[in-house]
Amino acid sequence: MPARPPEPPRTTGRRGAATGPSDDTEPLALYWAFYWAVAEAQLARWLPRRPGRLLDLSGDDGRSAAQAAGAGHRVIEVVEPVPDGAPPRVGAETRPPGVSTVIADAGRLGCLTDASVDGVIAENRVLSRHLVTEAAVAEIARVLRPGGRLLVSVDSLTLGMALLAERNQWAHLSDVPAAEVLLVPWPDGTITRCFGIDQLRELLTESGLEVEWVRPRTVLSPSTVEHMLTRSPETLPRLVNTELTAPPGDDSLGVHLLASARRPER
Repeated sequence: MPARPPEPPRTTGRRGAATGPSDDTEPLALYWAFYWAVAEAQLARWLPRRPGRLLDLSGDDGRSAAQAAGAGHRVIEVVEPVPDGAPPRVGAETRPPGVSTVIADAGRLGCLTDASVDGVIAENRVLSRHLVTEAAVAEIARVLRPGGRLLVSVDSLTLGMALLAERNQWAHLSDVPAAEVLLVPWPDGTITRCFGIDQLRELLTESGLEVEWVRPRTVLSPSTVEHMLTRSPETLPRLVNTELTAPPGDDSLGVHLLASARRPER
């Protein structure tokens, strides 16, 4: 799959509802519409059945926070300050019922006490953008109550290697197999941290979390999805269900990895 912008393109019809690209000329537009439908379905499956207090670090314009609140949970949404130091526009009137907002660094959760939330949603590659990811995960583990769960998505090694190859950074690319940490510069000047399945599992376990599963966000290839949806747009729900029931696969598939972990009861 070709390298993509740091955030997959999407538009939102109502706050928190991903509808996919509105321009059919967008490269891989059908794949990204499929991608966001899969992400929504995966979050719906992961959300606790019993209403609880969730922390959303995703910074995805409220998409996952709104979905969790719609499922009956009380959600604290962390919104990071914009780079120039001015507070983002997060007026209470824009928040759906059940969502409250805190302006803070998603990697430093000093505003929350120990064991104070039932679950943490760290979607939208937020931990890949926090390069000292170990510290961010340690904070997540601290605020989770015993038995609480984490859902996290990160950039994969596949994406990182594609970016390095596109920029002809062959020396860096040859070092990837031996690298303990892979930091990849993007064309816009940002840096992302990419993970393999084993690296992501190790990151979570070293913070004291029990890994439930790790898998690529999608295992169906973009070309397959584009071909199927071009021929039969009505097959989208069937493709999403295929993705949800597919074997986990390995980290050679997909640009992003998804993982679920739990803080032990003991």
